[in-house]
Amino acid sequence: MTNNQNKPSTAFWIIATIGFIWNAMGVDGYLNQAYQTERFKLMYTEAQLAFIYNTPSWVMAAFAVAVFSSVLGCILLFFRKKIAKTFFLIGLIAVLIQTTYNGFINPGKELYGAMEYSMLIIIPLFAIFLFWFSKKCADDGILT
Repeated sequence: MTNNQNKPSTAFWIIATIGFIWNAMGVDGYLNQAYQTERFKLMYTEAQLAFIYNTPSWVMAAFAVAVFSSVLGCILLFFRKKIAKTFFLIGLIAVLIQTTYNGFINPGKELYGAMEYSMLIIIPLFAIFLFWFSKKCADDGILT
């Protein structure tokens, strides 16, 4: 076992922590949607819920893969493991699948509000950033 001399900066730890919190919120969102909790139901109108409850299983699977692989990627960042990059790539691909459905295929998108449209942009950008960041950290020798 070698000792990595490339010490991560404070920014590394801040980004890893923010990424973990962001993706943990994604896991919470997924679990609330998958289990149709009361908290989830209170966030949407009946018309919106009708479309949400009919989300195809492959989209829900992409949602699960996106958030759980990205949380695992963040945990691996904390341990400075290079494999974090792979989990962020898997998460990014799943995010792109889910975003394609939500932005272009979903028959209920006319019911989207400003929040839903903004998340269609923010979520893929964040996933791209985390993949790029983990790749850069691996290339710089911070991740082993």
